[in-house]
Amino acid sequence: MTNPTNHWQNYIGGHWVDAEQTLDIDDPATGAVFASIACADKNDVDRAVAAARQCVDSGVLSDCRPVKRAELLQRIAAEIRKIADKGAPLLARENGKTLNDARDEFLIAARYFEYYAGMADKIEGKSIPLGADYVDFTVYEPVGISAQIVPWNFPVDICARSLAPALAAGNAVIVKSPEISPLGMTWLASACHRAGLPEGALSIICGYGHEAGAALIAHEDIDQIVFTGSVATGQNILRSAAERAIPSVMELGGKSAAVVFPDADMDQLLSSVKWGIFFNAGQVCSAMSRLLVHRDIYDDVVAKVTELAQSLKVGNGMDNADLTPVASARQQQQVLRMCDQAVAEGARLVTGGQAPADRKGYFVEATVFADVTPEMSIFTDEVFGPVIAITPFDSEEEAYALANGTDYGLVAGVFTHDLTTTMRASRALKAGQVFVNEWYAGGIETPFGGIKLSGFGREKGQEALYSYVNTKNVAIRVSK
Repeated sequence: MTNPTNHWQNYIGGHWVDAEQTLDIDDPATGAVFASIACADKNDVDRAVAAARQCVDSGVLSDCRPVKRAELLQRIAAEIRKIADKGAPLLARENGKTLNDARDEFLIAARYFEYYAGMADKIEGKSIPLGADYVDFTVYEPVGISAQIVPWNFPVDICARSLAPALAAGNAVIVKSPEISPLGMTWLASACHRAGLPEGALSIICGYGHEAGAALIAHEDIDQIVFTGSVATGQNILRSAAERAIPSVMELGGKSAAVVFPDADMDQLLSSVKWGIFFNAGQVCSAMSRLLVHRDIYDDVVAKVTELAQSLKVGNGMDNADLTPVASARQQQQVLRMCDQAVAEGARLVTGGQAPADRKGYFVEATVFADVTPEMSIFTDEVFGPVIAITPFDSEEEAYALANGTDYGLVAGVFTHDLTTTMRASRALKAGQVFVNEWYAGGIETPFGGIKLSGFGREKGQEALYSYVNTKNVAIRVSK
């Protein structure tokens, strides 16, 4: 998997392999290169697909008793738990996130495998009545080879989120890891290997999106695409998938809003703001990037959110600081450019908006914009950084119109203790998931995904499992 020079390999068809080229990996807290990994190309993709096809054709996962797959997933979960403490420092260093969050990411990955292990033997078909002359039933069959492209913000977590249900259903999986944060995922591959995952059932390769990623998506022998990332990249992938009508699951980000009514619990709200936009430096697809506040409490909320932002300890993730760096120099530049644009468009910068002068690496200050209007880019465009945009409203109808007034529809939230208002909000907000009085409420058990430009299909929960199977109907005429 690695060697004393801190060079890491790809995992292809059950084996650790190098490539003709390498990628440097830097530490976002310092900007310094500290490791390298094999950089896959088209030939490596072909090897991974060939190994996956051999696994699928052998039926080693699809034809066994489902309880055997369940036992395998439980073993993988146990192996992930064993490596959480060792893998966390590497994930924290390459990604910039806190050491505690990195460890939690491995534990969440283990939980995915435990959850879907419990479902592997419960993928049941139906009997359909067609009268005395027929016996009709449905069966679920694995899709085959699932090609999965994982983003850099939660690589271990999101990899497990799609990998576990795909394996539970009996598929082979090829994962393209993110170029800037691939190392923690090698620990995930090692856990699967030690648990006895059959050869070819999993390959995890790192390479550039325009090379390895494009070759994987365009490969004529894959059967499904699962992608989490930007809208632009997702649209390019869908254009390629359309050539062969490849079924896809797309999670493409968001510009999610929380609606705050006058009776909201301020402590609950501030806790949710801290986690909703400043956790992982705001690099969360379902981040609370917009705060819509009733005018009666608007000034008070702006003041308290500003105080919260200014109180955060900025520092290295290895020290478990409150606000860690964004993952790359490119991401830092993008966030700062969007902050400058917001100021130019008339948003009121209350605090932040700069890179801390006393920090190396890719840090961005906790940033609060107030008096943001729907015409501003900071209201409509995903920033993917520690930047919150606050807008006042006067009525429920206006609040919901503002919340729904972007091209995204991933999640939304409402803060109120009025049950009638909560129910109206849950129906009016156009999103795949609605949080009430706690941002990120829910869990592995609850389906996750969006509408509009946030994508389609669902991850997590029981619903996700059915993305990894095809329904076959069998109709039998009974002879008399």
